[in-house]
Amino acid sequence: MNLTEKFRYMATGQPYQDQDAELEALRDTATDKTNALNATTDRTEKERLLRELIGSAGVAPFVNPNFRVEFGRNVHVGDHFFANYDCVLLDGAPINIGDHVLFGPKVGLYTSNHMIDPQARVAGGCVAKPIMIGDCCWLAANVTVLPGVTIGKNTIIGGGSVVTHDIPANVFAAGNPCRVLRPVTVVDRTGFTGEDFKLTSLK
Repeated sequence: MNLTEKFRYMATGQPYQDQDAELEALRDTATDKTNALNATTDRTEKERLLRELIGSAGVAPFVNPNFRVEFGRNVHVGDHFFANYDCVLLDGAPINIGDHVLFGPKVGLYTSNHMIDPQARVAGGCVAKPIMIGDCCWLAANVTVLPGVTIGKNTIIGGGSVVTHDIPANVFAAGNPCRVLRPVTVVDRTGFTGEDFKLTSLK
């Protein structure tokens, strides 16, 4: 089984060998690449290194250090993706992130999980399920997203939440386990566009 076939198989949710030599080598390569990415403050170079690391990226992606991925090749982000400090993406299965998505500090998306059976776990058994994040979502600080979760567009996940199941579009959700608290509605509109914002010196 070649590497492409391995990742295709892993995305089906069937058990795979986490200690596979090719997978371990890819993790080492991803670590080297993220080390370089995290070490630079040059935005042009940072974007170049990010595009080299992950599967695909839209317009103007940006990540703060320390950004980490397991493999990188299964991560796909849309336009204007922003990840704040200490983001971790374990991409044994695909992670698909829409346009204008914001991640607060220490957000973690984990497609992979060790086996429940202790003998299978000791033998290196893991399973992975894809994660999907819709357009214009905001995941606040310390949000954890578990395998197989889809979060609908425009949704906000409150800080510290653990998302164990799908969350619909256009809601505010929070908690452990994460649950919908209320819809996002026209009442939340402020009319802010950013055009009138001006910095003034403090006196």
